[in-house]
Amino acid sequence: MAIAKAERLMNLALCLLGTRRPLSKRELRGSIEAYMEAANDEAFNRMFERDKDDLRELGLVIETVENIEGETGYLARRDRNRLPPVSLDAEEAAALGLAAKVWQQARLAGAASGALQKLRAAGMPEAGDPFEGQHSAIEPRIPVHEAAFEPLMLACRDRRPVVFDYRKSNAARPEQRQVEPWALECWRGQWYLAGFDRERGAERVFRLSRITGKVKSRAGAYTAEVPDVVTVRETVAGWAGETADRSALIRLRSGAGYPLRAKASAVRELGGGWDELEIPYGHGLDAWLVEFGPDVVVLEPADLRADVVDRLRAVAKG
Repeated sequence: MAIAKAERLMNLALCLLGTRRPLSKRELRGSIEAYMEAANDEAFNRMFERDKDDLRELGLVIETVENIEGETGYLARRDRNRLPPVSLDAEEAAALGLAAKVWQQARLAGAASGALQKLRAAGMPEAGDPFEGQHSAIEPRIPVHEAAFEPLMLACRDRRPVVFDYRKSNAARPEQRQVEPWALECWRGQWYLAGFDRERGAERVFRLSRITGKVKSRAGAYTAEVPDVVTVRETVAGWAGETADRSALIRLRSGAGYPLRAKASAVRELGGGWDELEIPYGHGLDAWLVEFGPDVVVLEPADLRADVVDRLRAVAKG
C-alpha cells in the first residue's frame, strides 16, 4: 500500500512539473493510472486532495489557476521548485544534523527529517555522527513532560495569544493569565515561556510545570511588539532571583559535579570525600541538582532541600 502511494505521488509530481499549462483534475485522472482505478468521482477527489496536500507538505509548490472556462487547473513551475545553491561546510552540516536529533517529539520529528532531506538533495554535505566514537549512551535530548509545551510551541510559531491557569510558587490557587507568547527555552531541566502578560502590561516568564489545565488559543493579533531577541535564560535568572547575594549551600562529593564547581562562589574541603559549595540560588536549581544524584546533599535553604527531596522521591517511585 505504501509503495502504491509513493508511486502515485511521484507520478502526480512528474505530471505537475512536466506540464507547460495548468492541468485539470479530469486531465490528471486520465494521465495517472492509480486515479483511473478510483471507484468513483468522490473517491478520486479524496485521493487527489490528499496527494496534493502531501506533495505541498514535502515542499512542492503547486499553483492553482482558473482558466477562462472557470475550470481549476494545477501545475508546479520548475523555477519555483528549485532550491538555490546551499553552501554549508562540514561543521555547519553537522550542527544541523545534531539539531534534528535533539527533538524527540513526533510533531517535530517529521519536519526536521524532511528539512534535512531537502537540504541534502540541494547539495548539503553528508555529516558523520558528531558523537561517533563516544559512548553510545550519549545522545542529545530535550526532555518535555509538560502538556503545555506543544500548544505553547505552536502558539509561539503562529503568533497566537493564549490563555492558561498559572500557579505561582507562593500561591495556593492558580490564576488565569492572558499571554502573547514569544519564546520557549529550557533552563536547568525546566521549560520556561517568555511573553507579554496582557493584564499586567509587561513581559513575564512562566514555568511550564506550574501551568495547570489546558492552554487555550485566542483569536486576534498581538498588542505588544515582539522583541528582536528574547533572552529567556537571562530573564529567567533575573526573575528567579539568581544573584551573587542569594546562595545555596550544598555538600558535593570530591571529584564530582564539575559544572557545579564552575558555578560556585566558594568551595571548602570538608574531608572524608566531601566538599562544601556556595552556588547562586534561583528557580530551576532543584532540577539541576537532582541530575547529580547521590553526589549532592543540599544543606540550605530549607525550601530548596525540600524540593530536591521531593524530586528524588518521585524518581524512586517511577
